[in-house]
Amino acid sequence: MSFYENRILPHIIDRACSMGQVMKLRSQVVPRARGRVLEVGMGSAINLPFYNADNVELVYGLEPSEGMRRKAQPNLARSPVKVEWLDLPGEKIPLENESVDTVLLTFTLCTIPDWHTALEQMKRVLKPGGDLLFIEHGESPHDSIRKWQNRITPGWKKVAGGCHLNRNITDLIRNAGFEIQELENLYIPKAPKIAGYIFKGRAIKPS
Repeated sequence: MSFYENRILPHIIDRACSMGQVMKLRSQVVPRARGRVLEVGMGSAINLPFYNADNVELVYGLEPSEGMRRKAQPNLARSPVKVEWLDLPGEKIPLENESVDTVLLTFTLCTIPDWHTALEQMKRVLKPGGDLLFIEHGESPHDSIRKWQNRITPGWKKVAGGCHLNRNITDLIRNAGFEIQELENLYIPKAPKIAGYIFKGRAIKPS
C-alpha cells in the first residue's frame, strides 16, 4: 500500500464521508442493524455512534486499510457496541456460513474491485432472512450526469481509493441473489451530482 493510500487517502475519505447530509443518511440506516453485524468497509468507524447497543450483540468491522483502521481508534474507544476487526478485503470474509444477522454497507460497493465475489461472500455469511442494509452512491438515472460519471470514473478511481461513480447499486445487489425490500433514491443536497446520487435501502437473503 502506497504512502498516499495509507497516510493521506484515509483523511480525505473520512472527511468526504462525514459531511452533515451523509451523516444524516447514516443515522437513518445504521440503527436498524441487529444481532451479529458485519460492517463491510468499516473505514474510520464513523457509523459506530449510530448503532443501537440494545439490539446489537457484536459488530465485525471488515476493513483492509491499515490507515483507516488507525484513524478509527478514537471512534472505537467510545463505541457503544463491541467491535472485532477483520483486516481483509470484502472478497475474503473470514466468517462461518450463516453466522451474521445483518450486513451493513455504507459507501463501500463503489470501491470493491470484485463486487460480485464480495456480495456472494456477504450472502454466504448472512443468515436466511437476514438484512443487507445499504447506503451507497452510484449511477445516476439522468443521461447528462451519467455521461460525466462514465467519463470521470477512470481517473477518479486512481485518486479516490478505487471509487466508481457509475455503478448501479441495485443491479449489483439483485445480481448477487438478494431481494430488495426497501429502496429510496435521492441526490445529496449541495453535493456534486456526479458523486451524490444515493441508493438507500434494505435487502434480504431469501430463506
